Amino acid sequence: MDWSPVLISLKTAGLSIFVTFFLGIFSAWAVIRMERPVWKAACDGILTLPLVLPPTVAGFFLLYLFGVKGPVGKFFVDFFGVKIAFSWPATVLAAVTMSFPLMYRSARGAFEQVDPDLIAAARTLGMGEWEIFRKVILANAVPGVVSGGVLAFARGLGEFGATSMIAGNIAGKTRTLPMAVYSEVAAGNMDTAWAYVAVIIAVALVSIMVMNGAAWKAGGGRRRGK
Repeated sequence: MDWSPVLISLKTAGLSIFVTFFLGIFSAWAVIRMERPVWKAACDGILTLPLVLPPTVAGFFLLYLFGVKGPVGKFFVDFFGVKIAFSWPATVLAAVTMSFPLMYRSARGAFEQVDPDLIAAARTLGMGEWEIFRKVILANAVPGVVSGGVLAFARGLGEFGATSMIAGNIAGKTRTLPMAVYSEVAAGNMDTAWAYVAVIIAVALVSIMVMNGAAWKAGGGRRRGK
């Protein structure tokens, strides 16, 4: 069994969740602070779009933008000599694109559940908006934010469609675990495919346990402890 898909997937999911986690949190905060419903609805629709699009369609748009002839991809090639498409950074790009909506929606839902009276009380105490966000909104939304992060990590780890479009299936370079499963099944190597599947299932189960643990600690576990 070649362990490179495992390492590539873990690196890809690790970096993508680092980007997605903070980007999703601040995007959710920015959207809920918008005063005009039209702008809020438009931004929410755009940020959620990758969640409802077929992954191959999302990958098509990424390939159009970041391919060597695409507007962004051509810029990086001409000015930095860096080719994004069909390279390892492309796997991260695909994972971020497809996992971001999960992080964003989870964070936004958690922020909107925070008691408005707490926010109003913080303002009466003279706290600034950034301080309110850190010490009131984010502090009370930790379970939802953690759950979103875990789901986004698992989604990035299991990304297939967009990755196949923008990064390809290059052994030792862009072949992630889902791509490895596909390749081994296509080659008739079912035992190796099962081994990769077992790794994916193990990581998914650990992710679910972490998410449930965070929810229990912030919810029922605390109440029973009292």
